Amino acid sequence: MRYISTRGQVDNISFKDAVMMGLATDGGLLLPEKIPLIDAQQLDAFASMSYAQIAFAIISRFTGDDFPAAELRAIIERSYASFTHAQVTPVVAKDGIHILELFHGPTLAFKDVALQLLGNLFEYLLAERDSKMNILGATSGDTGSAAIYGVRGKERINIFIMHPHGKVSPIQEMQMTTVTDANVFNLAIRGTFDDGQRIIKEVFGDLEFKERYHLGAINSINFARVLAQIVYYFYAFSRVCGSSDKQIDFAVPTGNFGDIFAGYLAKQMGLPIGRLVLATNENNILERFVNAGDYSVGAVVETLSPSMDIQIASNFERYLFYLLDRDSTRLRRTMDEFAVTHRLDFSTAIRQRIGDDFVAMCVDTQHTLAQMRDFHSSCGYVLDPHTAVGVHAGKHFQRDGVPMVCLATAHPAKFAAAVEQAIGQPPQQPQSLQGIEQRPRRCQLVDADTTIIKNYLAENAI
Repeated sequence: MRYISTRGQVDNISFKDAVMMGLATDGGLLLPEKIPLIDAQQLDAFASMSYAQIAFAIISRFTGDDFPAAELRAIIERSYASFTHAQVTPVVAKDGIHILELFHGPTLAFKDVALQLLGNLFEYLLAERDSKMNILGATSGDTGSAAIYGVRGKERINIFIMHPHGKVSPIQEMQMTTVTDANVFNLAIRGTFDDGQRIIKEVFGDLEFKERYHLGAINSINFARVLAQIVYYFYAFSRVCGSSDKQIDFAVPTGNFGDIFAGYLAKQMGLPIGRLVLATNENNILERFVNAGDYSVGAVVETLSPSMDIQIASNFERYLFYLLDRDSTRLRRTMDEFAVTHRLDFSTAIRQRIGDDFVAMCVDTQHTLAQMRDFHSSCGYVLDPHTAVGVHAGKHFQRDGVPMVCLATAHPAKFAAAVEQAIGQPPQQPQSLQGIEQRPRRCQLVDADTTIIKNYLAENAI
């Protein structure tokens, strides 16, 4: 399996090099040269396989011959050994739908599924190459802590995580800043998550700086992140349907387009997905894109689901590459236009294709709180606000006779204030969060300035 850039100037690179490159050196995003297919026989076999076994069956199709099978299996098994549920991402039936619980990892968020794997891939590849890495990432809440827990204490790696000061939940902030391992650096930036994304693109765009400081990426610009997320779509299908002659729908709360893009790739691989429901909060650039062909940047609105308080979705370019029939020249021209105008409009024909891939809904704060309250009242299950956005949209688009699986992206305890506002009581706190308020913290408050970040990184790089 070889990898190419959406912008056409990088091609024929291995999976290992794609992982280490992160953002392509031409400014594009990396994708497999072709999407591997899963046939009906293999799909049926997943019903009797464990999560780690399904993960190996999917991931190995994207790694080609880069890893001996036994070593790839060991990396995958080690990555999910830290999860507190034996099924890793269990599926539970509640109130007429299915909830895919993605919050049983070390930081109680779906990002753990990908970042535990990516951290172990980095460790393996750096040892193999006798090299080192400085990871630079930005987070709207969950990516940061999951990335930190994925690489904390690992040799050959320092990690620098930017989060928007005062714009993540208290638990999210504490999960990051209470990790005081020597290789972990937390930076609270005076700005938004989109400022952090901009800084990353500018830093990685300085190729000389990137090479000198051995920069690596953990944001979902790294294709290994998306790859790991593909797995749980297949896993959910194997537990809910089990047979390749059945169909399934998924509802996905999303702000950065990575989680639902993984679902799109799963469908292209042969998973019989009928509807992919894209659910947003008031930061609804993706919903407007699907429903009106309008991809235009507005001001970031602070909501109860801060991990989706995003305007520029970093994985959107990957989908756009396929939408434009893999035409890199046209894609470069389109992204150059977007960089200037901050908006894209699409033709009727393109909008029809988008509508074939997704349905979408914007769920505001009022409906989010009502969904959390009603769901708890009906079945006693506590939703976090991000999951509630997905559940509300999923119920809206639910079809008779087709299972609707809603992705539960975070444990409700990470958003205790929103939960208490909705249901009148705080969520039960898992053991990993008990006493977190008393733990020592380390964090630096800085301006959202690329030069400042580059200087800080240069001073503290491994």
